[in-house]
Amino acid sequence: MSKMSLINLIEILAILVGAFSGFIEARSKKMDVVGVFTVAFITAFGGGTLRDILLDKRPLFWVEHQEYAILIFVLSLIAAPLIRTLKKIVSENLIVIADALGLGLFSIAGVSEAQAAGMPIFIASMMGVVTGIFGGVLRDIVCNEIPMVLRDGRPYAICSFIGCWVYLLLQKTGAPPDVALWSSALLIFLLRIVSWRRDIYLGE
Repeated sequence: MSKMSLINLIEILAILVGAFSGFIEARSKKMDVVGVFTVAFITAFGGGTLRDILLDKRPLFWVEHQEYAILIFVLSLIAAPLIRTLKKIVSENLIVIADALGLGLFSIAGVSEAQAAGMPIFIASMMGVVTGIFGGVLRDIVCNEIPMVLRDGRPYAICSFIGCWVYLLLQKTGAPPDVALWSSALLIFLLRIVSWRRDIYLGE
């Protein structure tokens, strides 16, 4: 599989995970199907949209691939009754896990897109962080919550930043693209989950 195909696959997975966290949060707020779609949409596409705007990339990635938006629309129609049925397992823990997985996938997709646009490595790493966190920020704002990245206290954006630099370093050392992409995304996920489970707080 080529590097671009891998990045596209990671982006699709990130969109699905982001939408899933949006579904859970919207249902926890007892939103109707329109609310579920809106929250899922901004969670799945918010970070990538801001990245594309900052990179001056047109059309936006979800406009160029309308199938992404159609997929979220279809999933929104079935998500509400499905999550209502599974409401006993829908908890803050599940949101954190989905959010951590989305953070890893979106961050690596973002840094890769920035590199493809010819950005310097530091800017590319920051684009990865922006892509990773901004969808969740918008989700929390729409759901009338203080964004998790600002209230949790445990490493969040830092996990993304570290993972993006690991990805860049692996590339510099000549690691295979699939190894660099997946291992970096996994590292971000694990860093976030470990900091959450172990209650590792910034400044403590």
